[in-house]
Amino acid sequence: MRPLQFLVPTVLAVLISGCRPHPTGGGMPPIQEVTVALPDQQARTETTEFTARLDASETVEIRPRVSGFLTEVRFKPGQLVAKDEVLFVINPRPKETALKHAEADLERARVGLEIAQREAARGAKLIASNTLSPEEADTRQWKARDAAAALAAAEAAVNTAKIELGYCQVKSPIAGRIGRAIVTVGNNVSGVDGFTTLLAVVVKSDPIHAYVDVDEASYLRIQALERDGKLTHDKDGRIAVEMGLADSKEHPFQGVIEHFDNRVDPATGSILLRAEIPNADGRLVPGLFARVRVPTSARENVLLIPEVALLTEQSLKFVYTVNASNLVEKRIVSLGGFDGTRRVIRTGLTPSDRVVVNGLQRIMFPGMPVKPVTASATNHVAAVAPTH
Repeated sequence: MRPLQFLVPTVLAVLISGCRPHPTGGGMPPIQEVTVALPDQQARTETTEFTARLDASETVEIRPRVSGFLTEVRFKPGQLVAKDEVLFVINPRPKETALKHAEADLERARVGLEIAQREAARGAKLIASNTLSPEEADTRQWKARDAAAALAAAEAAVNTAKIELGYCQVKSPIAGRIGRAIVTVGNNVSGVDGFTTLLAVVVKSDPIHAYVDVDEASYLRIQALERDGKLTHDKDGRIAVEMGLADSKEHPFQGVIEHFDNRVDPATGSILLRAEIPNADGRLVPGLFARVRVPTSARENVLLIPEVALLTEQSLKFVYTVNASNLVEKRIVSLGGFDGTRRVIRTGLTPSDRVVVNGLQRIMFPGMPVKPVTASATNHVAAVAPTH
């Protein structure tokens, strides 16, 4: 029993000393500092982004209209060509000879008409003096009319020969960018209808067209806004759109909706939209993928917060706010459009809510006291992302 008399006081002393505050500090952890900002209010039109495929506004296959041997190619692959610029030359010598032959026939027809007209005029005088029978006079008149028809046919033959000689120079019917020459100098090409030779292809890419498959819900929303006159239009009354390419998150290209297709595809539930995008510098090439932003709301005041302030809980999006007592609150929000750094908040926030934009990793639970430091929502888009 004597050892126990000494052990009990020792254990009690140790327990009592463990309950006392540590001399170097302890108790409640210090209040964490977080950066907060008010949502930015801005008048803007919400947009929906769709994937698009670019295509030329015009595509023309260059084919000859006369047959012959190719003697010249007057362009380099990929260059821009003007309307009516000569691209290929077909050996013109056979057509020049045919033209000379037609011109000779024309001169012969003119002489024949002059002779026939003189004979007809002489016959009219002779029949007046009863020295020529009526039948012979009529015959002379018919010959004059036949000579006039022959002259008209000769003139048409000359025009045809000139046209065919002109077709020896194969010209571009549009201004655009030409591809490679499919047929090279020295080859025989066919200008026979149904069997013409493909020489090259020219595409017009200014403006260029962007083809977009728009879902049915977005299409109906756009149509309703259009009927109510709530969408932004250009000077010609067309709906404005924005477009970006795969190498950038921005949408620097401005365009308009040219038209919607006349039917919804029942297999996909979408309707085809064609947008027209100016392309004076030729940067946009047919076949590229693009991202087209189409307006899907009226212009109205919206709230925007930095994307880094958003957190995810299963399928829900939420943010942390700090109330007047400097306690953390959890707000479920619904999202709108995205401008690259900020997200539109449709519901869940008010303009006076202080949203935590930095220090999210320090928040352990809603209701936790914090020390808020105010920052501008527009100037704090580079806030540190939360640690998960």
